[in-house]
Amino acid sequence: MQTVKPIKSTSQEKHQNPVIFVLILIAAIVVISVIFNVIAGGKFLQGSNLAIIISHTVWPIFVAWGLCFLFACGYTDLSIGAILVLGSFATTIFGNWLGYPGVILGGLIASTLLVFINFNIFAFTKIPSWIAGISLAMIYEAMAVFLKVNKTTSPLIYAEMDKNLRILGQLPWSALLVVVGFIAAYFIYNRTTVGLNIRALGGNKDVAKALGINVLKTLLWVGIICGLFIGVAAFVQESIAGRTTVKTGLTSIYVVFQPLAIILLAQILQKRLNIIIAVPICAVIIFAIFNLLTILGVPSGTLQEAFLGAFLIAFGIFGQKGVKGVVK
Repeated sequence: MQTVKPIKSTSQEKHQNPVIFVLILIAAIVVISVIFNVIAGGKFLQGSNLAIIISHTVWPIFVAWGLCFLFACGYTDLSIGAILVLGSFATTIFGNWLGYPGVILGGLIASTLLVFINFNIFAFTKIPSWIAGISLAMIYEAMAVFLKVNKTTSPLIYAEMDKNLRILGQLPWSALLVVVGFIAAYFIYNRTTVGLNIRALGGNKDVAKALGINVLKTLLWVGIICGLFIGVAAFVQESIAGRTTVKTGLTSIYVVFQPLAIILLAQILQKRLNIIIAVPICAVIIFAIFNLLTILGVPSGTLQEAFLGAFLIAFGIFGQKGVKGVVK
């Protein structure tokens, strides 16, 4: 990957000083947090509660960063949740065998390989990515079930990840991973030829091809980059949970519901802020809302998701204010 000079995008032209916007946004979050704390009777801003919010945003942030590259090139992959499940299996199996090298390499290799396979399918077939993604999700879910019921592999799948190997899911190590991930995601997305080509591909594939961009090579790069971020999410998630539950009947799609909500909000903020920067901010906002609802006794599941859906619609209306024509 070659380093390129950043190009001013439409969003940057609309707001020449994103630093000011970030400061305003942070100030708004602080004010809202104080309000949340009053509503929650002082429980929201307790140190232990803030640590819970931050620690639970880490793996969705990495998934959302992976989706940034996926969506930027104009593709949709609904098998990411199933890949997370298999990546988590690999994290536990190789972690218990090899220690921390196995924890990291297990999640990274399994997830990157599967996402790379997906993008080979997207690149070499005429199948729409969302259809192929659903089909692949069912295949990966079936693989997870096979591994769980097979007599040889089931003991490995049912095994819980060694508690001594779960430090990457705890603060401050998980926060350090976010810092490293942010630097990598921001640099690749904004400062490299590959990042520029990915965004050009999402704008118009025919124009990108006419400009000399190698579409096939770019798509395969997306598979590798997205897979690496999903891999990090897999071993962080497994480090928190300790054991992964098999998903069937396309329920693996639910695994990426929160990261999808994060990326949707980040795309709205993209008008004023680089999307890589927007992702962790949006993650904190969404998980803070879920956390407040939990403190207030709102049942998790359908009712909390209904609140989040209403919030997304309201935020979407605000974000698209003044936009004419059809919104993509």
